Amino acid sequence: MTPDDIKEQLKKVKYPGFSRDIVSFGLVRSAGFLDGTVKVSLALASNDPKTPRQLKTDVEQCLRDLPGVKDIIVEIAVSPAKAAAAPAGPAAGAKPGGPKPIRFAVAIASGKGGVGKSTFAVNLACALAQVLSFAGKPGRVGLMDCDIYGPSVPLMMGLSGRPEVEGEGAEAMLVPMERHGVKVISMGFLVDDNTPVVWRGPMIMKTIQQFVQNVKWGELEVLLVDLPPGTGDAQLSLVQTLPLDGAVIVTTPQLAATNVARKGGLMFQKVNVPLLGVAENMSYFIDPAGQKHELFGSGGGIVTAEKLGTTLLGQVPLLPEIRAGGDTGEPIVVSTPAGTAANVFREIAETLLARLMQAIPPRM
Repeated sequence: MTPDDIKEQLKKVKYPGFSRDIVSFGLVRSAGFLDGTVKVSLALASNDPKTPRQLKTDVEQCLRDLPGVKDIIVEIAVSPAKAAAAPAGPAAGAKPGGPKPIRFAVAIASGKGGVGKSTFAVNLACALAQVLSFAGKPGRVGLMDCDIYGPSVPLMMGLSGRPEVEGEGAEAMLVPMERHGVKVISMGFLVDDNTPVVWRGPMIMKTIQQFVQNVKWGELEVLLVDLPPGTGDAQLSLVQTLPLDGAVIVTTPQLAATNVARKGGLMFQKVNVPLLGVAENMSYFIDPAGQKHELFGSGGGIVTAEKLGTTLLGQVPLLPEIRAGGDTGEPIVVSTPAGTAANVFREIAETLLARLMQAIPPRM
């Protein structure tokens, strides 16, 4: 029996009071099996003495179902939970007197390029801003463009120039630019349009760390992180730097995209980042006569979601207006708020917020 076998079994153990399991929360520090004895080490932050006792009981009951298990040792390291109103750490960009915490951080990812991931991220950010503004929480959405080599978010959001800097030296903080109710930071603000970024992994990691720790995001309900395609340095750097509350995988319906999107989703699962759902972009086209055309096939999004054990958040139609909005800096959610595409994005935004609030406790 391998540690992975044990962790797979432990996915049946839910954190007390929540629907997420202790593996996806990242509470399992080690697991091993030797001579009939299973040993599991957990680490959590909690001020409730009942929580570790409940977890110990649930883990022991769960592991008894494994074949060949004669004895079970569960070790739990408990540290006090910080107050939710003022947590320290990179997620808050925390420095003395610095910005307030980010409630939820969500990666927008895809396995391959060309699926409209950045367009999706921009419109989702604007949709979230609209939903939260209606709920009395304006200005609570951030968008971090981590596509170091090809940043397109500034163009799509209609932003240009350089962000302001507050403070000096080690205390200096970048102030994100803002439009359509969304706070934005991007590599595109920091380099000239004609300057290619030719960087190795460590430089990418440093930039992403600065985007997380040295940007004055303020109080955010949701920070969306637009990742470049693939499963390389940028993705791993982000996971190591920012405590992600989940990831959304963007794909188009055809097999060439869904096969790679599934691998992207598996990467997040391996690093214990929960998948919040799959979004199918360019799902269909409606011609002037009202006829529906599935130009890239059909069913790819739902199949990908099922294989990853998550849900399909929504299907975004293929519309020329979406592309045009990206070119002019007026996302379709803003330019045509009553249209079909805008409604789809707002439905995805509402579903995403509901899933975050139902499944994820305050950061520990």
